[in-house]
Amino acid sequence: MIYFDNSATTKPKKEVLDTFYKVAENYFGNPSSVHHLGLQAENLLSQARNQIATLLKTDEQEIIFTSGGTEGNNFIIKGVAEKYRNRGHHMITTMIEHPSVLNTCIQLENNGFDVTYLPVDETGRVRVEDVKRALRKDTILVSIMHVNNEIGSVQPIAKIGELLKNHPKTLFHVDHVQGVTKVPLDFHESNVDFASISSHKFHGLKGTGAIYIRKGLKLAPLLAGGEQERGFRSGTENLAGIVAMAKALRLGMLDYEAKIDTMMDVRDFLINELQLIEGVTMNTPKQNTSPHIINFSVQGFKAEVLVHELEQHGLYVSTTSACSSRTNEPSRTILAMGLGEERATTSIRISLSFDNTMEEAKQAVAIIKQSIKNLKPVMRG
Repeated sequence: MIYFDNSATTKPKKEVLDTFYKVAENYFGNPSSVHHLGLQAENLLSQARNQIATLLKTDEQEIIFTSGGTEGNNFIIKGVAEKYRNRGHHMITTMIEHPSVLNTCIQLENNGFDVTYLPVDETGRVRVEDVKRALRKDTILVSIMHVNNEIGSVQPIAKIGELLKNHPKTLFHVDHVQGVTKVPLDFHESNVDFASISSHKFHGLKGTGAIYIRKGLKLAPLLAGGEQERGFRSGTENLAGIVAMAKALRLGMLDYEAKIDTMMDVRDFLINELQLIEGVTMNTPKQNTSPHIINFSVQGFKAEVLVHELEQHGLYVSTTSACSSRTNEPSRTILAMGLGEERATTSIRISLSFDNTMEEAKQAVAIIKQSIKNLKPVMRG
């Protein structure tokens, strides 16, 4: 099996699973309980928070645990809307955000907020000038993803953060789910106010994530209850998942240091070889792109059909993002780039992990070539 769908989810590392099991078995006390078992759990939770904060170059008070990226994005956007609505009712985002951002913005529009959806250029990047033009006196939030989950374009977060320094009443949220451990981002240096990550994107477990909240800022809680997580996010913390996430993040950072060059070599090999195949067009831009995402289209081939054919040969890839793949809709990102309906409905995404090898890449190219050959009489007949 060759697993090239790591942007949808990654396989948990054995060390991470071992950590989860050990904590779940031995530290089962509720971190909010005052007895010894509760204090043990609370201490372990604090250690995990400190480790994650250190790895992300933040303060431990700036880390709040969640169930993952979707909750994190909802929490931040809705929390800002509720907490700062006295400042204004305008928000800015882009047309290529994850559904957990776009659909949250649509919900807010139905509740009286005004949202500007910025276009992107032909490389899938938002223009800083467009952000500047869209800013208004009543703009309370700019929400822009770091790495696009479909084509891998990296957004100019630092430049947007620099722009927003002159607009202190406008807060800045970054969906860092696809970037964490793959494309470094310093929240403080980039003037980011809020950010979200999800454990299962870097070999942790599903159902755990975290958000960064810059010290001094407030959010209206998404969940009301027992005042856990300093009142930001009530509910008994998933201690085993959180400690496992800290382990996964540390291992992911180490993998980045040791294996990023290999990942980029694998990516470049795949791009070069795929471009040689008749009918293949690359959708991933040549510059300002992540090291782990490759998106291409095969003219005349339905993406879903090709994905299933590849699966028959042991190669696992995807069409659009995992959250949209079952709807069979054209890629919103590729449409926003102006590349047309044909490429948007035929796009295939390969997404790598640090565990993928050059040998797997060579086998994958051979499988893709053979699969296109096998399907050609059916697709074009």
